[in-house]
Amino acid sequence: MGVQGFTSYVEENQQFFNDLKLRNTKIIIDGSSLYFRLYFTSGLDQQHGGDYDSFADLVQQFFEALSACNISPFVVLDGGIDSSDKKFATLKERMQKRIRDANALSRGCNGSVLPLITKQVFKQVLSRLKVPYVQCMSEADLEIACLANQWDCPVLTMDSDFCIFDLKKGYCPLVDFQWNNVSRYTGTAEKYIPARCFSIDKLCSHFGNMSKELVPLFAVIIGNDYINLQAMETFFSQVRFPVGSHPLSSRTHIRIDGLLNWLSQFAGPEEAIEMVVKYISDSQKDEVQQLLSSSMKEYKLSDSNLADYFTDGAPVSNVPKVIGFLPPWMLTALGKGQLASFVIDVLVLERALMHIQVEDFRLPSSNMCSLPIRQVIYGLLLNGKINLLPKEITDDWHKVSKHRCNIFKVEEFDRYNLDLKRTVIQAILPSSPEQCLLQKIPEVPLPVRLQIFLETLGVKRSIVHSVPHHLSLPVCVTCYWLTHSNPKPTLQYLQALVLGMVYGELCRLAKNGDSAASCPEVKAVREQLCRLRVWRNDRQGLNVGAAHLYSQWQASLQITNILNRLLCCPLPEPDCSWLYSGTFVHRVVRELNSGVYPESLLCGSILPGQLYRDLMGAAHSAVAPDFFSSKKKQRNKKPDKQQQREAEKRRVSETPKAQPCHDINNRFSVLELEDED
Repeated sequence: MGVQGFTSYVEENQQFFNDLKLRNTKIIIDGSSLYFRLYFTSGLDQQHGGDYDSFADLVQQFFEALSACNISPFVVLDGGIDSSDKKFATLKERMQKRIRDANALSRGCNGSVLPLITKQVFKQVLSRLKVPYVQCMSEADLEIACLANQWDCPVLTMDSDFCIFDLKKGYCPLVDFQWNNVSRYTGTAEKYIPARCFSIDKLCSHFGNMSKELVPLFAVIIGNDYINLQAMETFFSQVRFPVGSHPLSSRTHIRIDGLLNWLSQFAGPEEAIEMVVKYISDSQKDEVQQLLSSSMKEYKLSDSNLADYFTDGAPVSNVPKVIGFLPPWMLTALGKGQLASFVIDVLVLERALMHIQVEDFRLPSSNMCSLPIRQVIYGLLLNGKINLLPKEITDDWHKVSKHRCNIFKVEEFDRYNLDLKRTVIQAILPSSPEQCLLQKIPEVPLPVRLQIFLETLGVKRSIVHSVPHHLSLPVCVTCYWLTHSNPKPTLQYLQALVLGMVYGELCRLAKNGDSAASCPEVKAVREQLCRLRVWRNDRQGLNVGAAHLYSQWQASLQITNILNRLLCCPLPEPDCSWLYSGTFVHRVVRELNSGVYPESLLCGSILPGQLYRDLMGAAHSAVAPDFFSSKKKQRNKKPDKQQQREAEKRRVSETPKAQPCHDINNRFSVLELEDED
């Protein structure tokens, strides 16, 4: 829910915190806060579309630190948008800010935009490490707080709402959680993580032993993501607040401190609400009084709906009515985070909020590239919904003709130039929709599900069998991208993207200890590729054209993963941490434009060269022979040996000597490589 300015306010007041040496405990982690915090504070790339391999390493290091201190994490992720729409205005404001930030990054200015596949990579790392996690059906705050109290353990987050909840063990702000500074008790082997823990008891004690029941009222009056009453401005303009005991850094902090001091004079919320409404106009008194009272209930804690999920594997409960009619396999997949929260929003609200990426803001949104795939997903979900819900709920739909897909529509919110725009999208049903009813999908034969998948992407079945099985989905995405992106990619952009996949595959083999990763030739190629990353403070600036094309590829990958999961994985889900490294791919585009021939970057070992040729061959087979025009071919023709030598000399001289190789090479032992066959 979020109380604006309250996080920074409590951070200025050290007296509200206890110092901890965290060890031997459970901890409930706000997953959304964690992956945002890890990515944004690590110096990882945002401008070039993300470095997911480095992010995956960081997530693994975080949970290894917890394990070293015998801390048992339980991660809770947000689900769909609140079905009451109370927070929708706030969400639109945040989307508009992300548009401004992404545009700033595209022009070399400051901004913060989370790369598109970050959450998916985070969930995949959790699964690989066997860290228990759950995806709620709506916002997770209340579920997190209830579970922490039921299990008598702290919460790890960056959300100011956890200063409002009455948590038995308090909440540990991520900013003060020193997971990368694991310490050891003197003379023992026991380790701990230094942390600070916010205590609502200390807050109330500071304000004259104020009743803890008044703290939720404070949040509602000051304004959270759900409540922002204009009537409260009248209250703030008329009431005289007591002066605090110490200087504050901002007007917001002065208001927070003043309101807490003012509330501390009342015995409980009822008495305080009566005084508040005295400052409100007569026409609004009853409405405001009722809204204040009802809004406080958002912070009331009870037994957790998630405890049984974590302990016994029980299905996630407390689901919206529409979701409750879903078949068990879908409810399970949603709770496990295997189906994205995007699915919840489409089913419950028939709405989708598009992700904003760093791209060319003079062109249409990169999400336009994946629109045909989304339309099929909308058709599958909404056709399934109408067949699952009781007739009395969907009576108006059932009165429509048998061509019901005509009434299946989803409202999308995406950028148009630099503004947020609403568009109504028509859903599309795949062929033989009777085979694609949600409750029947797991029973549909694999070849049929694969055919639906391939027809949606417009990809031939032969392409799936021409590449390593675990890379078949990203190759299908690449074939789709070639024919749907706007503008169309030149050959160099395809080559750089495929080289990025080859590089990721070599790193994956090394990390997993696969056979020939320690082969000197393979290791030499991997290390050579490793140096091909855009380094910090690069003065050449962002290639906005490349950013826009690769944003379209990522948008297509993300939505294709959702379709694949919805069809019960006719193709294996790829490990997204190895598919795309923005700093690598953008640097390779620069190298190819300067005259470097792509296979020269892979020379010295058969394995990477063969993989590159297989992936390129699959992509080429999806388009017409003249897809890359003669003009483009001329520009991309094989350079002569002198050009290659000059480009290679330039590349080596430009690479900083201190530029480190990817962390994989230093942190994992490497074993000998085997043939993929």
